[in-house]
Amino acid sequence: MSTVFWFRRDLRLLDNPALLAAIQQAQADGDGRVVPLFVLDPVLWQASGPTRQAYLVASLDRLGASLNRQLLIRHGDPVAVLPQVVAAAGASAVHLAEDFAPYGRQRDEQVQQALGNVPVVRTGSSYAVSPGRVTKSDGTAYKVYTPFYRAWLQHGWRAPAGSPPDDVLWWMPMDCQGRPPAPELPFALPPAGEEAAWERWSAFREHGLGGYADLRDRPDLTGTSLMGHHLRWGEIHPRSLLTELSDRDETYRRELCWREFYADVLARDPASARLSMDRRFDDQMRWTPDGSDLFAAWAQGRTGYPLVDAGMRQLRAEGWMHNRVRMVVASFLVKDLHLPWQLGARDFMLWLRDGDLASNAHGWQWAAGCGTDAAPFYRIFNPVTQGLKFDPSGEYVRRYVPELRHLPGKLAHEPWKDPLGYEHGYPEPIVDHGVERQVALADFAAIRRTAP
Repeated sequence: MSTVFWFRRDLRLLDNPALLAAIQQAQADGDGRVVPLFVLDPVLWQASGPTRQAYLVASLDRLGASLNRQLLIRHGDPVAVLPQVVAAAGASAVHLAEDFAPYGRQRDEQVQQALGNVPVVRTGSSYAVSPGRVTKSDGTAYKVYTPFYRAWLQHGWRAPAGSPPDDVLWWMPMDCQGRPPAPELPFALPPAGEEAAWERWSAFREHGLGGYADLRDRPDLTGTSLMGHHLRWGEIHPRSLLTELSDRDETYRRELCWREFYADVLARDPASARLSMDRRFDDQMRWTPDGSDLFAAWAQGRTGYPLVDAGMRQLRAEGWMHNRVRMVVASFLVKDLHLPWQLGARDFMLWLRDGDLASNAHGWQWAAGCGTDAAPFYRIFNPVTQGLKFDPSGEYVRRYVPELRHLPGKLAHEPWKDPLGYEHGYPEPIVDHGVERQVALADFAAIRRTAP
């Protein structure tokens, strides 16, 4: 008998323990044939924006090449597709890496029920430490990042799992329905696939990792790893990266842990993908009643605050935004425009190539002040001083806001200080940050007086 390996967020062969488990069972109990399967689930496909759809298609193409074009792609509800594939293959088991997202967990349980006596074998996950394993001494979950990080380090993780043997019999027992057409994008995506992930990691490890702690907050420089989309699609496992880090690289290790922390938070509170962890922000906060024009100005990069506008234009020009700028634009939407974080989170997921439900929802809640931090609402980013500090030459702003390219140096962040600052059509600020900051603080003070 054969086995089925169901690829989801692990589009790679190296360091894939669930895939190795499928191979081992097929070789030990049957004829050694393994069906490498990807199901194009319409629920997930339709929920993805064109950026992630296009990237997924490219990543599947590279995965198929690594499998000698034996990747079986089927379209439809996995609850119906998996029994069809198992029956066609006469498979003894379905192997997969565990999914901890709300939809994924429910889907996998339904698939197991549909398969009846054919077991679904879960091995590993997309994380170095799977959600739910890092707990306090009393077994409860961490709600603050720093103690979670310490416990996560103490827990540790397994060594990378290695690569499949060369003699695996990949098999397609039925017709492959193929990759869907990739949406046309107004920009080029970076190379996809496992090989591209390792090439990018090797380049960063050699040329960027040593300066990461100093440069990671500089959007004008290439100071980040640009590994987010590779991790999101599982083209490389975080354990593989962590294994190559030393104590000198703690800053980068801490950033990898944020992804694991937010996955843990979402797994324990699935509703937090769409609801504030502090529900008062959804029920009692005084949001702008008709903010469609304000939201449109924010989304299109027309707020009159150069760093905010550069970030939103970068998002639409590349399908990506620098992390420091993500925090600034999120703070601006919630605390300057007084719009709920869910609007921004949906927009990010529409455009980001590395859009990840847990990291996106809880990154936004961190910026909004309604998430895992103890009292973060007072953390209100000033978009001007943030620009002056982290884009000191104005290069990042000029790169994405052509209306300000005539302004030298730091003036790109303060066009109102130059008599010709607005001569190329850049908008004046749509709100006064100083005023709106006080409004936000007053609104927050009002809900703090109510019971959580």
